[in-house]
Amino acid sequence: MNTNKPLDLICLGRAAVDLYGEQVGSRLEDMSSFNKYLGGSSANIAYGTARMGLKSAMLTRVGDEHMGRFVREELARVGVDVSQVHTDKERLTGLVILGIKDQDTFPLIFYRHDCADMAISAEDIDPDFIASSKALLITGTHFSTPGTYQASKTAIEYAKAAGTKVILDIDYRPVLWGLTSLGDGETRFISDDGVSRHLQTILPDLDLVVGTEEEVHIAGGSTDTITALKHIRELTDATIVLKLGAQGCTVLDAEIPDSEDDFELHTGVRVEVLNVLGAGDAFMSGFLRGWLNERTHAESCAYANACGALVVSRHGCAPAIPSAEELDDYLARAESIPRPDLDVRLNHLHRVTTQRSNVEWNDLCILAFDHRKQLFDIAREAGASPEQIRPLKRLLVRATEEGARQIGDSQVGVLIDDTYGQAALNDVTGRGWWIGRPVELPSSRPIELEGGRNIGARLATWPREHIVKCLVFYHPEDQVSLRRTQERQVMELYDACLQTGHELLLEIIPPKDLNSNDDTFLNAMQRFYNLGVYPDWWKLPPQTPAAWRRISELLAVRAPHCRGVVMLGLDAPIETLSKGFMDSAGVDVCKGFAVGRSIFAEPSRKWLAGDYDDQQLIDAVVENYLQLVASWKARQNAAKGA
Repeated sequence: MNTNKPLDLICLGRAAVDLYGEQVGSRLEDMSSFNKYLGGSSANIAYGTARMGLKSAMLTRVGDEHMGRFVREELARVGVDVSQVHTDKERLTGLVILGIKDQDTFPLIFYRHDCADMAISAEDIDPDFIASSKALLITGTHFSTPGTYQASKTAIEYAKAAGTKVILDIDYRPVLWGLTSLGDGETRFISDDGVSRHLQTILPDLDLVVGTEEEVHIAGGSTDTITALKHIRELTDATIVLKLGAQGCTVLDAEIPDSEDDFELHTGVRVEVLNVLGAGDAFMSGFLRGWLNERTHAESCAYANACGALVVSRHGCAPAIPSAEELDDYLARAESIPRPDLDVRLNHLHRVTTQRSNVEWNDLCILAFDHRKQLFDIAREAGASPEQIRPLKRLLVRATEEGARQIGDSQVGVLIDDTYGQAALNDVTGRGWWIGRPVELPSSRPIELEGGRNIGARLATWPREHIVKCLVFYHPEDQVSLRRTQERQVMELYDACLQTGHELLLEIIPPKDLNSNDDTFLNAMQRFYNLGVYPDWWKLPPQTPAAWRRISELLAVRAPHCRGVVMLGLDAPIETLSKGFMDSAGVDVCKGFAVGRSIFAEPSRKWLAGDYDDQQLIDAVVENYLQLVASWKARQNAAKGA
């Protein structure tokens, strides 16, 4: 393996969108809702190997439309090089609609007539790009038409010239070779001499061939596995990886044995199967983690089998593939995890290492105007209709925009409610800002959630980028019945976030009638961790330097994947907040501030009373916001000076 190349793997082939039915056990005809995932075998492998820590790239075409942008963004989100994902302005991105009926029935329909990825041409292949990678992977579908065959052969020629390994994932789909009716995407094998002869023309150029028994049958031109393997071996010296389902797999480097009994099996653990779709792409991703890093076959197969086992227990293809950290944790405990889908620790690792945004927020300057009761009271005091709060919040978005222009979008965040701020939320969604959105009924104690108890149904309607913010007036020394009521509600909310994939910010404010100190917040955080609640974010009042040290130690031990803590304001003067900022200097887990009334309260009061016009409101809010940002920057400079 040539190790002096910037890329580990280039994947050439299908890149599409999967629309996965959510009703497990239903006919596809009866599915009523779908999840949208990245799809296409090559794209799944590029995505999966990137999760494994490899430097992967994708070579394909996508449409000049929303689904094409989704494919490109999903790949880029996990670190895949998308510089050679070409935009086809004449064709649409391919779609697949699929479902889970039972353990043996997985109906799917390919919508790929003249789709973008099948239009890739030899002119799209850059020899220098191919030469930049240790390996080139092509899936079988991209040999099924004259155009894709020529493009793939061109890529192989460049690879051979550059010392780049060539990998074939046979990935046999009879419907994509025109051997079934258009709606029969589920059929996995139909014998066809023409397809076999066609695939055999590329076997001499390969370094690695991977397939199931049925896929080896089509490549070898025989439904007898040993016969098919021996025919493949006559045509290529490539390493052959034969996937054997629940038995595991075998790796054949040299002469093919005369009996399957002579295979050296690399077995995995048995799991309860939910969904076999995508298991092969996960298997390949795991195997390549080992093979491209020159691990032993035993290690590579252990990765591959474990990846496949995890994916068959989950919904979806690409999103079900584990991260390297998650995979290693599973391998260390696999024998004790018959149901990976039910293992709390494994699911937590999957959530925090794969499902969250990969943006690293380290310098957050959040303008919080999710206030409902407080702004209602200000409006009444100013003699204004509460309906004026809605346009006010859109003006606060404009103020945030101006702040972002001056400090940079990467640092900007907002907290906005949907009671008065739905239009404001719509304005900011999709910009790449940090966006938090409250769920608690204002001032409730014990906490109640807006919209009733069915919080999961409500969150299902939210954009995934919205972070669920929940303020709870909580003290570890509350009366037992009150404390348990509040804890139960937070636990239910956390479970809902696990189901919908939203991040959770838990804000802790002790009630005014109970004394609090450094231990109050630390004990509250420990209590929620003991209950199995792992917020992605905490929002806390300013802490003493000693308290920050203890919070940092707690997160390092109990929640190393926690995003961090943001500081709240409680309508304190900016000078007071500045001291709180300085007390957190050098504390890495403190990621920024989320302050509202200290910034917008007085300007909003004047606007609601008619004393300020729109621009005066914006200017005043921006001035206060930038003053607080300057204090935050001073805190950073103090940390650097220390």
